[in-house]
Amino acid sequence: MRTRPAARAGQYAALLAYLIFLAFPFLWLLSTAFKPPRELSSLHPTWIPRHPTLANFRQAFDEQPLLHAALNSLLAALGAAVVAVLIATPMAYVTARHRTWPARAASGWVVVSQAFPFVLVIIPLFLVLKRLRLIDSLAGLTLVYVVWSLPFALWMLVGYVRAVPVELEEAAAVDGAGRLRTLVSVTAPLLAPGIAATALFAFVTAWNEFFFALVLLKSPGNQTLPVVLTHFIGAEGVADLGPLAAAAFLATLPSLVVFALLQRRITGGLIAGAVKS
Repeated sequence: MRTRPAARAGQYAALLAYLIFLAFPFLWLLSTAFKPPRELSSLHPTWIPRHPTLANFRQAFDEQPLLHAALNSLLAALGAAVVAVLIATPMAYVTARHRTWPARAASGWVVVSQAFPFVLVIIPLFLVLKRLRLIDSLAGLTLVYVVWSLPFALWMLVGYVRAVPVELEEAAAVDGAGRLRTLVSVTAPLLAPGIAATALFAFVTAWNEFFFALVLLKSPGNQTLPVVLTHFIGAEGVADLGPLAAAAFLATLPSLVVFALLQRRITGGLIAGAVKS
């Protein structure tokens, strides 16, 4: 059926409004990062800074160890994404190919576990990490991120595995390939878009995570970037708005760059995961 011009115009208008809604916080953050203190305290704020300056960026780097905190976040996020994908891929393969009642129960539990709030699990996690002597360490934080992102990674990859035709694996079995060889040589290459999408979501989740890092990391040298950003807020709750906006803008760039570089692969992975054979 052909879409009527009025309906098409309404769709485009709704899409444009949604894009503006999504872009507004980032554009305002970018504008604030380049404004001098006088414009930040103005009663009539403007979108475009009248006198743009880089002083906020220099002050942010002078006041807080942003590069070191960013490195900590990068190590924890990359470690969590890689480990979660390595564990979730074979688990998703078994869950998708063996549709028994334990597999269905495990899938249901995975979905239910995503509804648990952070506060509910922080005390057991803290006690476990304390017993393992991993409190106030990037290794312990990475382990927490793996545990937290693993259910979502498994849930995503199950859909991708089911989209791979079983006939390809049966042909590999006829040629003498075992389960592991089939997974590595046949299934895994076809899952590349889905694996990339899953790894990206795990990375972004760990990169932006704040609560676990705040509770588990105490040493200034181990703190991640979201925790360091809170240091721009004074004891009385007054934020140093210019440096905070500059640091927050820099903190969003890695996620945007990764999304831009992997956009096609991510889109292909999401579509593949939505189609069942």
